[in-house]
Amino acid sequence: MSELSVNHLLGIKYLNEADIQLIFETADHFKEVINRPIKKVPSLRDITIANLFFENSTRTKLSFELAEKRLSADVINFSAAQSSVKKGETLIDTVNNILSMKVDMVVMRHPNPGAGVFLSKNVKASIINAGDGAHEHPTQALLDSYSIREKLGDVAGKNVVIVGDILHSRVALSNIFALKLQGANVKVCGPKTLIPKYITSLGVAVETDLRKALAWCDVANMLRVQNERMDISYFPSTREYTQQFGVNKALLDSLDKEIIIMHPGPINRGVEITSDVADSKQAIILNQVENGVAVRMAAIYLLASKIKQ
Repeated sequence: MSELSVNHLLGIKYLNEADIQLIFETADHFKEVINRPIKKVPSLRDITIANLFFENSTRTKLSFELAEKRLSADVINFSAAQSSVKKGETLIDTVNNILSMKVDMVVMRHPNPGAGVFLSKNVKASIINAGDGAHEHPTQALLDSYSIREKLGDVAGKNVVIVGDILHSRVALSNIFALKLQGANVKVCGPKTLIPKYITSLGVAVETDLRKALAWCDVANMLRVQNERMDISYFPSTREYTQQFGVNKALLDSLDKEIIIMHPGPINRGVEITSDVADSKQAIILNQVENGVAVRMAAIYLLASKIKQ
């Protein structure tokens, strides 16, 4: 298979396993490119990409921008916090204005779930969802799976636990879809108040005891507690959360095997993981960042090649 089955990257739930493998194989190639002295390829010289961020983002935005520039695309950055959106302009007007500048692809982060799907039905451009509310964040899940594949050789059959705020996390949902699609076993672990009721219907087990979860897994993906999405208090205090669901080096060392620690960032050091865990050789957090650029290059390149047809 040499092309994606989709014209947009709106969520992992719209992909099949062959799509994921194609993205990974393409990312392997781009990873080699970004480790060369000259890190650019002229693949997308005739493609214009608009980055629309209606929510603050540092890492994802930088990663996409770097990926686009490494592919030699023309890039327009649009930050809605400082834009006409504040003056009441609608999403469709904003995008149509940008499209009238002859944009081929839109990378969008938006606080409302489904914003990307809505856009894909109403504008003529390829849409990449860079996070829609607490719904999906497909490129993060792809780079997470890609990092597991790089470290362990394969995702199929691996035991992965996602720890923390599952309820507000688009990273968790996209990761569950991606991992299940590739044949991994998935558990979630966190305070009961932060685990959605429907989670078991996705074929995921719930484990409320962190030590048991870590003893079971090959990989632990530690999520940030998303205080900015919480309108009520879901657990008594940060200190109590850390005591029950935070990972420190002593806990890792007490396991009878070496597990891999991942984190989508930004890390609250001392909350979900301590500094000595974040900086240990078991953590592949910086590999995830590097892989993020290669995986996003792959996704952009594969979608762009469908626009050109």
